[in-house]
Amino acid sequence: MRSRLGALQYGIIVLTVITALIHLGLGFAFIPDFLGIAFILNGITYLLLLAGLYFVPQLAERRGLIRWLLLAFTAVTFVLYFVFNWPDIWGLAGLFDKAVELLLIILLILDRGN
Repeated sequence: MRSRLGALQYGIIVLTVITALIHLGLGFAFIPDFLGIAFILNGITYLLLLAGLYFVPQLAERRGLIRWLLLAFTAVTFVLYFVFNWPDIWGLAGLFDKAVELLLIILLILDRGN
């Protein structure tokens, strides 16, 4: 069973890949520190959840759950940025990524078709 992907789903894919790549890039910049490992795991988790959401046919019946897991994971990542960086939250890369994540959250809320 293969789901049809529309503009909303392609938006979710693009935004998820963007934030995953940002986190992976930061992770490799901070390796071998704990922060680097955390960023790499974050990026990998984004990609795994995305794969489960749209690209693993065996999980088709679980797409609703996976969408909510991706939404929750994105929301936690969004909030933790501010928790760990307060009051120095004005970095361009960080704010760009938070804009991407906020848009991703909105699209995931709107995506009820899967």
